[in-house]
Amino acid sequence: MANLSKLSLSKPPDPAVDPAGYLRSIYSVRERVSLVMDKARKNELKHFTVDGENFADTARFVVSVIKRDYAPDFASIPPHGRWQHFEVGGRPRIDLLLAAWPASVDTQERCRRLIDLFLVSVLLDAGAGNKWKYKSKETGRLYSRSEGLAVASLEMFKAGLFSSDAAEPCQVDSLGLKKLDVQALAKGLQVTDQNPIPGLEGRAGLLIRLGDALKNQTLFGASSRPGNMLDYLLSHPSTQASSVPIVPITTLWSVVMDGLVSIWPASRTQIDGVSIGDAWPCSSMPASPPAQMWENIVPFHKLTQWLTYSLMTPMTKLLQVHFSGAELLTGLPEYRNGGLLIDTGLITLKPEDVRRGIEAFHINSKRAGQPSVEVIPLFSPSDDVIVEWRALTVGFLDELLIEVNRLLGFSKGDGLTLPQMLEAGTWKGGRELAEVSRPNTKEPPIMIASDGTVF
Repeated sequence: MANLSKLSLSKPPDPAVDPAGYLRSIYSVRERVSLVMDKARKNELKHFTVDGENFADTARFVVSVIKRDYAPDFASIPPHGRWQHFEVGGRPRIDLLLAAWPASVDTQERCRRLIDLFLVSVLLDAGAGNKWKYKSKETGRLYSRSEGLAVASLEMFKAGLFSSDAAEPCQVDSLGLKKLDVQALAKGLQVTDQNPIPGLEGRAGLLIRLGDALKNQTLFGASSRPGNMLDYLLSHPSTQASSVPIVPITTLWSVVMDGLVSIWPASRTQIDGVSIGDAWPCSSMPASPPAQMWENIVPFHKLTQWLTYSLMTPMTKLLQVHFSGAELLTGLPEYRNGGLLIDTGLITLKPEDVRRGIEAFHINSKRAGQPSVEVIPLFSPSDDVIVEWRALTVGFLDELLIEVNRLLGFSKGDGLTLPQMLEAGTWKGGRELAEVSRPNTKEPPIMIASDGTVF
């Protein structure tokens, strides 16, 4: 195999020249988060206090979860991605799907179809709330949360809900998505007044706007399918042909970030009229003025990163594609990883913010279908509390990886990758702590008013 370390990656734009381009790059996430972490180390944050003495306990808890489920075969831990959610209940649904297709469907087309499925499934994978459940039409079993959304999206995919070709239901294309509406998605997700899901309209809007984005034939081909990005990536000048294809992670990132830019809500943060997606002003960043406006913004791109992690898996498994520079991707700033930091006592929300969040929870609890027990602070995704929390999540996940690998006995340069720790430790551990700490709702320690487009 070629020397992967020497494969050149495209550099981010200069923020002084193209601040929007810089903030939309994967490089910007860690670089901007580091400014929040500098304040965290000095305990100068606006909304959270940091108890560094609890860092070791947090790491030990993560290690205990990883050892319980994977010791001693840590190499078997899969990278964090959507594939595992499809296997809820021990049923290998993706393998069964692949086996159901005739031998005439070649490996590249199989990979295209999985990319089709995974992209739609990830876009549907915002928080499902604690009331929604999905009854599988194939097994009759009930599933909830991310796994329930995975099973639901797979069964809708197989039924042809996202395809315009009746002869080929197992694909996603522009025309298929353009015929989608809120009612059709509600039916597919089995949503009723008794089985509500937050952000239904937001999810439907993402998929409908995806139908327009797929008309970019350079990225998604004449048939306007997400899976055609495979052909774009394999033929891209930056891709290196070796014993396996080697694709720079920055090339995949630009496909996902630039190709899907039009699907995000227009209300997202903009610079010079350019939407920069999941990136938000934060009071722990340099204030503007005197700093430039872009310097006040911390980018996360959580769904784009979750999508990138998830799309890498079928390309790696089916076609042995290697993604050079994948370590540029960060830990996911969402409420399971972030909840872990709060529930282990590493960070604590300040009292004045707790009071404000509790008041918002009580107001929200009067709405139909909203939780009214296990009272926790509630904020919108754009609230400064949430932005600071998410920045801390990204930063501390990097620090936890170093300590977790040390505790597992790995030498420097070896050990678990960040996606493996997310999969086997922090995301799973955060969910388990929520189930123990708040058994009725299983909600994280801070509740986010979801619109279905961020988490």
